[in-house]
Amino acid sequence: MAGEESAHRVPETLTEEQAGRMLADMNEVIRAGEEMRKLRAEMIKLFIGFGWTQERIARLAAMSQPAVSKQLAKYRLDDEPPPPMVLSLDQHDIPWLEGRLWALAEEISETLGDAARCTRYVNDIARGKKRFTPENVDELRRLVEEDLRRHRATMPGSYQEAYDRISRGLDVPPKATTATPASATASASVRRTLAHRIQRDRLRGDA
Repeated sequence: MAGEESAHRVPETLTEEQAGRMLADMNEVIRAGEEMRKLRAEMIKLFIGFGWTQERIARLAAMSQPAVSKQLAKYRLDDEPPPPMVLSLDQHDIPWLEGRLWALAEEISETLGDAARCTRYVNDIARGKKRFTPENVDELRRLVEEDLRRHRATMPGSYQEAYDRISRGLDVPPKATTATPASATASASVRRTLAHRIQRDRLRGDA
């Protein structure tokens, strides 16, 4: 019978390429989740360094206070406190500049929508599918430059000004960059995230 024949039909085997693509997509989601949890824990530690209470952090992070305490238990908070985090936008270490570039690309993407060449890249970063490797940063710079050039007439002048400063910083050889005290006490992910937030607020006139 047709039903019996259908029930016993053996499906074709997946190719290695198909299986590889599926597993790669799954790994990206898993990895992005793990990285985001680690980043949140580092940010909570940073906020404690600012002198914020666990209650305040729990409210801002939409977490319970015991959950915040559990995060902090992973760190030795009785050690000598780190030097205060420098939050000036004009810093020159690579993660900070990458965060600024990321923020600028997001602003361009939101301003131009699908017309922005950098929109797809920005979305991939948000989903954890693109990381801040030197090659990916170079590609994002190229796309941002193209968007700024193609839409110069309608783009706020602050976008080009911000890009010029970021670009000059990224073009300086690493051994010649000026390190900031915070560079030694915060991870690249934390510094990139802070610079991203501060740059976006600056471009929007909120800071």
